[in-house]
Amino acid sequence: MAMDLKKTVLRLLMRSGAVILTRFPFWNCFSMLMLFAERADVKRKPDIPIPYLYFDMGAAVLCASLMSFGVKRRWFALGAALQLAISTYASYIGGHVHYGDWLKVRMYSRTIAIIGGFLVLASGAGEIYRQKPRTRSLQSTGQVFLGIYLICVAYSLQHSKEDRLAYLNFILGGEIALQLLFVLYGVLALSFLSGYYIRTSAQVLAVLMPLVMLFIDGNIGYWHNSRRVEFWNQMKLIGQNIFSTSL
Repeated sequence: MAMDLKKTVLRLLMRSGAVILTRFPFWNCFSMLMLFAERADVKRKPDIPIPYLYFDMGAAVLCASLMSFGVKRRWFALGAALQLAISTYASYIGGHVHYGDWLKVRMYSRTIAIIGGFLVLASGAGEIYRQKPRTRSLQSTGQVFLGIYLICVAYSLQHSKEDRLAYLNFILGGEIALQLLFVLYGVLALSFLSGYYIRTSAQVLAVLMPLVMLFIDGNIGYWHNSRRVEFWNQMKLIGQNIFSTSL
């Protein structure tokens, strides 16, 4: 009885995560528009050239709408992953805005995590009525992307002064606790990369990431005022963390 209840709860959480992730492109488009409006006040250009920006957002909204209604969700989840990858590459080579290396790691690693989430979704995860089995290759690839994201987080804890201070200001135990977190992120990354103990690792992340989002990413004053991260860029990063951990 207890085992059946556990399976039911896990299935419900998986479906809820899929529902949340399919809405990510809406949030991404909204936060980007707000970010570019914020930059317009100081005459700074968007990351993506304007003609392409409209096409990019149109593709994102189309994929999100059809995924939300369950129309060929696997195909459009794969399309959303491709759209996000192309969009990120276009913004990277655009050269309109210059970020610090530490901020690039924060931004692009979370994008990798979102792409990984879409690939897991494209494999058939979270479907209410699964008419065909999961595509294991897509699921494994998505898990590898999530593992890469966790490696980037662990790397930032060791090599990014900005990230280290953000954690040290809010965790008890100082440097020792920071090193324990580094080890934890490393172990979780190995789990996703190897494919072992995925469910346990996902449960650990489900507990850890809300705390990180609340106390680290949610410290808008630190990131916006002290580190000069644009307000809507930070809000976009918070949203990416929420959506990337939904699966």
